[in-house]
Parts: sequence; structure tokens; C-alpha cells
Amino acid sequence: MLRRLSTTVSHPLPRGTRPVPSSMRLRDFFTPERVELHLEGDTRDEILEALISLLEVDDRSRAVLSRTLRRRENLGSTGIGRGIAIPHCRSLVVTRLHMAYGRHLGGVDFQSIDDRPARHFFLIVAPPLEVAGQYLPVLGRVAQFAKEPDTPRRLAELASANEFFELLDSKGV
Repeated sequence: MLRRLSTTVSHPLPRGTRPVPSSMRLRDFFTPERVELHLEGDTRDEILEALISLLEVDDRSRAVLSRTLRRRENLGSTGIGRGIAIPHCRSLVVTRLHMAYGRHLGGVDFQSIDDRPARHFFLIVAPPLEVAGQYLPVLGRVAQFAKEPDTPRRLAELASANEFFELLDSKGV
């Protein structure tokens, strides 16, 4: 059994995919316009709409993303606890991976696993088939960043988008 598992894991990536370079940084997927430190909204759906509005997509695409993200949240909350949620989906309305960060200091019920309100939101949207294979590694890096003990406090203390980028740099993500 072990031999078979190690053989399976060591197979090369499927044709057309590439490993994600270790030099990939989360900040490479953000722009200052995609960082909002004063998200407006009092419900999960309003927060999702506010996050989608940070992306550069047309109204029709916004509607599709909204439906897709709500459907994803209905399957299981992306609220990972400690005041952090990582709403994410794949959609044909984007041609490459997009990210946005939003903060709502009051917190919003996101049905998080710890039943506490979510205050920090990392939106990840990617096309269904992406040659670069960034979606899951990016999702993993955000989750790792979120697990660090001081992350919620440091996110709460941000005064600008530049400080957000400095935080990502200081954490090496």
C-alpha cells in the first residue's frame, strides 16, 4: 500500500500544468484597489457583493460570481475561524486568478467553524481550468497565513493598503 501511494504521489503533473513557483507571493495577486479596509455590509451576502465589487468585472460577471460564491457558501462556510473567511470559487467569467481583501471591523456572521463573526475576508476567484495551477496553492498559502497567531491582530491594525502589502511581505507569503 505504501509503495503504491508513494508511486502515485511522485508522478509528474498532468500535461499542460506547471508547479507553482516557490517565489510566487500573495501580494502579486493584489492591487491597492483590491484592498478595502472598511467593507460595508451586515450580512454574508452583502460582504460577498462588496468583495466582488473590488474586482474589475462587468455587472453580468458580478451577478454570476455572486451566485457562484453564495452556492459555494451554502455547501459549507469558508469562515475558517479566528475572524477570518476565505470565500473562493472557480468561474468562467475570469480568465486568470483574482484576489481581494476586505476588512469589516464590526464582524459579520459567516457561519464560521468557531461560531465567531468574520472580520477579515480573502476572496479568491479563478477560472475552472488554469494552466498555471495557482488556485489551490494560493488558497493554501492564505490558509497558512491565517493560521499564524498574530495574523488577526495585525490585520485589524492595518491603516492602509500599503501596510497590508508590508504585512504580506513580512510574513513571506
